[in-house]
Amino acid sequence: MTKLYNKISEKDKRQSLRNNMPPAEQLVWGRLKGKQIKNCKFRRQYSVGVFVIDFYTVEIKLAIEIDGDSHFGDGAEVADRARQSLVESSGIRFLRFTNRQVYEELDAVLEAISQMICTLRELP
Repeated sequence: MTKLYNKISEKDKRQSLRNNMPPAEQLVWGRLKGKQIKNCKFRRQYSVGVFVIDFYTVEIKLAIEIDGDSHFGDGAEVADRARQSLVESSGIRFLRFTNRQVYEELDAVLEAISQMICTLRELP
């Protein structure tokens, strides 16, 4: 069986993305790191196959994506759906937010994350 998570071949990509996080991702990371929400440990720039997820928690298999401008260009929606389907096929749940939501409704974004953590922890 091939390794699916955090493949060595994707290490440089993950490091580059961590070192160049967009401002919206930095805001969310500032609130996720250090188990600040429901004592849940998140990792940033976690890869599944060749895809890199913005934030991920192994405990409940939850991915969080912050969609910036690049997610709204030609063909981006189709590519995002295909990427998300592949990642979800490994049992990972997704939450998606836009940069605008992060900037204008950060508390609501964090509450949605908190609620999803509680929901997923209750599942068998």
